[in-house]
Amino acid sequence: MPGTEPPLSDHQLVVPPPALDDVRSDTERMLATLAKSVSGCNQMDIEVTRALPSVLRSQKWTAQATVRDNNEVVALGPWPSRTLGVAVDLGTTKLAAYLLDVTTGVTLAARGAMNPQIRYGEDVVARLTHALSASDGSAKLTATVIDAINGLVTELCDEADMDRTRVLEAVIVANTAMHHLVLGLPVEQLSRAPYVPAASGAMDIKARELHINIGRSAYVHMPPVIAGFVGSDHVAALLATRIDASAAPVMVVDIGTNTEVCLAANGHLASASCASGPAFEGGHIRDGMRAAAGAIEHVQMDGDMVRVQVVENGEPSGICGSGILDALAEMTTHGVVDSKGRLNLEHPRVRHDGKTAEFVLVSEQQRAGKAALSVTQADVRQLQLAKAAIASGIQALLEHECMSSSQLSAIIVAGAFGSYIDVRSAIAIGMLPSIPLERFQQVGNAAGTGAKMALAS
Repeated sequence: MPGTEPPLSDHQLVVPPPALDDVRSDTERMLATLAKSVSGCNQMDIEVTRALPSVLRSQKWTAQATVRDNNEVVALGPWPSRTLGVAVDLGTTKLAAYLLDVTTGVTLAARGAMNPQIRYGEDVVARLTHALSASDGSAKLTATVIDAINGLVTELCDEADMDRTRVLEAVIVANTAMHHLVLGLPVEQLSRAPYVPAASGAMDIKARELHINIGRSAYVHMPPVIAGFVGSDHVAALLATRIDASAAPVMVVDIGTNTEVCLAANGHLASASCASGPAFEGGHIRDGMRAAAGAIEHVQMDGDMVRVQVVENGEPSGICGSGILDALAEMTTHGVVDSKGRLNLEHPRVRHDGKTAEFVLVSEQQRAGKAALSVTQADVRQLQLAKAAIASGIQALLEHECMSSSQLSAIIVAGAFGSYIDVRSAIAIGMLPSIPLERFQQVGNAAGTGAKMALAS
């Protein structure tokens, strides 16, 4: 990874053994040896101190010391040993985790998982409500996500055939609510105006204090959060995209359950948070599902005919976010919905059973008697809410800078969902500004990339 300057450095030590004329403590003699290559390092984690006598003697007084920020010894082992780190993007709906060789910045393994906190609420506000309404709400939310992180660390190390105790640094990025819950910080003040974080600066906490099962002396670095609903995941996305270095106006739209938008213009950055909800993750959609095998991921209409593309080319079993977005765009273009989002009951693919109107994507006949896959009127309303939140955030920032969208040199679409959408569909429904397609860049999980950059440098 370019610009690698890790917080951890490894040093080979040949420590003189004690003698009758040299009865210094093991700690003193090891630090004295280390001082030959690292000046000013005079601290040693208590876990390292506890292991020191046996390690030195079993390794015949030759060892590898891992030093953090040229200040503290955080690991001791045989020379040479690999030094690892974990970067975690803790999203409202999904987690992404990466195992890195800290010395080289090379990614050794990557894993993703659903955020198990979702059982307590699909969005940030619902989880804050649970944290405040249940007697042990915050504690359960914290324990749940820590367990998920520990599970991902185990999977990463198993995949790369690495020892988990050699993971000596972690970086976790998250929105402000998730950040506070991981740290066990109070969240009541986040739930009411003016939505103030308990803490906003960068933090370094021992992993053992957070019950994260990596090296016992390892640190977890939490980058700074910006505001009550703009967190360190946004900081990481900005780090990855480097829009601050652009001379022309640039916008980042990081799409998720909580969407963040940033506009770089006139020499500064302005950011907004948009409560877009889980619709584009398949949530609150009747036939919605995550982007897994069987999910309809793209939709195209030709007259009254509908063609669908399914993940892994299997039998369709639901609709994921990119498919929902395409469907609404095609329905808008072909007159299936009007400008207010009402379904056209006269359209041959729209049916109404007296309670629910729906636009049929895949009929019962096409599914061999199984229930049809459709976009309902209620689904359209959920999509309107989601797209309106994002469009409003974009417009608010443009108005803040007295700009129009035509002045943007680029719009960087980030987030896992942002990787798979058809930008033309997002423009068609009014979610993204109508500017030339060549000005759009889709960059994937920028927050995860930024977390890895922070870990490596």
